[in-house]
Amino acid sequence: MSHTRWRPTRERTLTEGYAESPEVTTERAEARLAMAFAKAVYDRRKELGLSQAEVAERTGLTQAKVSRIEGADTIPMLPLLRRLAQALDASLNIALDSDHEEVTFTAHPAA
Repeated sequence: MSHTRWRPTRERTLTEGYAESPEVTTERAEARLAMAFAKAVYDRRKELGLSQAEVAERTGLTQAKVSRIEGADTIPMLPLLRRLAQALDASLNIALDSDHEEVTFTAHPAA
């Protein structure tokens, strides 16, 4: 089967005024948020030179759970967000708009 036909069909559909359903739009936004959070955790962990196991130990999680967070397979609830921020020695900043999600960790100043 040739996949080269898919792209022109997709492009044609988009130019003809196709609009996603609200459910798909919501799912896409949730996936973007999960990926933004996963990247922020990964980037901060690497910045500190920590392994997933070390972050897990600092947060009281398993290494597998940290891996799922970094893989965007799960979005932690608020108490776990706090524990992650503390373990990564940073403040967690989340900006949510209708079409943009931004998640960053801001390192605590050195004492």
